[in-house]
Amino acid sequence: MFGYVTIYEPELKVKDLKKYKAYYCGLCRVLKEEYGFMGQMTLTYDMTFAIILLSSLYESAAEAEQHRCKVHPVKKQTMLRNEITAYAAAMNVLLAYYHMEDDWQDERKVSSFITKSMVHGKARKIIEQYPRQSRAIESALKELAECEKDNSTDIDRTAGCFGKLMEELFVYRQDFWEKNLRKMGFFLGKFIYIMDAYEDLPEDMKKSRYNPLREICGREDYEERMKQILCMMIAESAVEFERLPCLLDVDILRNILYDGVWNRYNKMQMKKSEEGKNGEKSI
Repeated sequence: MFGYVTIYEPELKVKDLKKYKAYYCGLCRVLKEEYGFMGQMTLTYDMTFAIILLSSLYESAAEAEQHRCKVHPVKKQTMLRNEITAYAAAMNVLLAYYHMEDDWQDERKVSSFITKSMVHGKARKIIEQYPRQSRAIESALKELAECEKDNSTDIDRTAGCFGKLMEELFVYRQDFWEKNLRKMGFFLGKFIYIMDAYEDLPEDMKKSRYNPLREICGREDYEERMKQILCMMIAESAVEFERLPCLLDVDILRNILYDGVWNRYNKMQMKKSEEGKNGEKSI
């Protein structure tokens, strides 16, 4: 479900692109050091955005390091990390852990059980350290599971579950900025969930899998309505972002919020356009 909150590279300055990659590599490094290979597998662009946002808001200086890795074995890569990187890494692992727990409970996926068992010890420590976030993730995923069992087509309800999850992760500190961070995370979470459902719909329809958009996909105004809903969600999130006193790396953050989040959507539209030209039927 993650992977939508990333940069739009053509519009990003070279220095900002290098810095973004350094934050991403820093997160990858912390995941490896703290949680091993399985932790590293949970790496997401979305949490990289959270690191840059929270580091900018709280003016948390990041230390630059140089390391080689399996992806870049020849040349050392610049990596930026701070205490917020450690927080994001913990949230990455926690999200993966609860997701695998749900897969095991709902579908008895052996792969999920094995992977969950491998990170169980680390996850329990994170749960003890971040009880508020842990309860929110567990509660949101359980509510999402209920939506699936009910075959709910209430988009606001289903997307709201993921919104509640994201809003809690954005609250690094319960302080003056909590309200803005909550609203920003909530609407960004809804955007991610709806975009994911929109992208998965054709495959879900073919395989008769649950998707909250299945009832409206046959309407003539489906595409227009989906664009409108997605625009509303990201606009609400952006409004809250602009209320935060973020100065450091603000160009990177705006690039992601105003352009990068639409990367996958634009690719989907290009694919549908090509299918239309070739006479292929699409949902």
